[in-house]
Amino acid sequence: LEVGTRDILAKTRAELSDKMGEAVLQPWNTSFMVAGDVTKKLDPYFPFERSVLQWGRSFAALGIAYADASMHLDLLDRKGKYSNGFCHWPQPAWRKADGSWQPSRTNFTSLADPSAVGSGLTGLTTLMHEAGHAAHFANIKMPSPLFSQERAPTSVAYAETQSMFLDSLVGDAAWRQKYARDRAGMPIPWEIIEEDIRTTHPTKVLSLRAMLAVPYFEKALYELPDDQLDASTISNLADQIEHKIQGGLSSRPLLSVPHLLSDEASCYYHGYVLAEMAVHQTRDFFLKRDGYIVDNPSVGPTLNKSYWAVGNSQPFLTLVENLTKSPLMGDAWVGELNRPVDTVIAEEKEAYDKMAAKESNGDSKGDSKSNGDAKEEVKLDMHIKIVDGDDVIADTDA
Repeated sequence: LEVGTRDILAKTRAELSDKMGEAVLQPWNTSFMVAGDVTKKLDPYFPFERSVLQWGRSFAALGIAYADASMHLDLLDRKGKYSNGFCHWPQPAWRKADGSWQPSRTNFTSLADPSAVGSGLTGLTTLMHEAGHAAHFANIKMPSPLFSQERAPTSVAYAETQSMFLDSLVGDAAWRQKYARDRAGMPIPWEIIEEDIRTTHPTKVLSLRAMLAVPYFEKALYELPDDQLDASTISNLADQIEHKIQGGLSSRPLLSVPHLLSDEASCYYHGYVLAEMAVHQTRDFFLKRDGYIVDNPSVGPTLNKSYWAVGNSQPFLTLVENLTKSPLMGDAWVGELNRPVDTVIAEEKEAYDKMAAKESNGDSKGDSKSNGDAKEEVKLDMHIKIVDGDDVIADTDA
């Protein structure tokens, strides 16, 4: 993966410099200068109050269900709240010796601030991510709760593949055509999606290399002799890795990455890289097998059978190969980065138009003509309680 993206990184940095000047490569400038103003244009089509509905409709259309799980959702930021989205399971799911089913009980949280520009999209993506974790752990059907708990041998890569695959849908043009709607129910225009692709696709390699830099730094750090472990050496080592892997100093300095500073998250971050590799390989599998992912009712059953039901009884690499019929490789991810932006736009426009046609003809699940809301009941086989701290906002069992 590192070798396969070296040239892409060099080309991207050269093109940015030619287009915007050398200043864009300064770490304090890069993120701001390449972002443009598309975030403001996207914002009206992701009102946070629609996030739960968008998640429920989208997952139901994928054939995902939660096996009678109970979930508490605490989605809004507030003073004193832990500063991270996460999901955990006070009660794991498992099949008891007498054959009876013990459903999971899940708590998950995000940090949405509906008043902030871009918060609706960020909050929705976090919701889709954590709901992906919850779907995974709700469907582990093994004869002991040890197969469905979060600790070893459950790997970071295995767990994050499920959540990152499902939150990736939010970036698909077909998904946005159906689910991304403003408060009047109008779908997001194709022109905004095209602008977003032209803004983000050419620089996606920067995110990949930033991810890679963390485990490369961690490896180098733990290989240092004890007598060299001082602040100056470690700081210089971080700078060296940033130059080697990212082409220059990073807009997110390595020593600011919290995983490196917390003992329970040490030797952890490479799991995200492996998971992202598996996400691209899994997406590639579905696209080749079925031709589409969004609202594909075979996605959920396939994930359930190959990734979820067995829990941690099989190694991560075995699970990926079982589903995708190929050993885990970085080819799909590198291939995505190598696609010309005009090719991406043409393919996404085709997917957008196909979804629009389905919506117009009433062929897709949910009736978008009612302000973008589904008329049919969303069935996820779960019990949901939406809370804000101690305050209960909604409860499906009330």
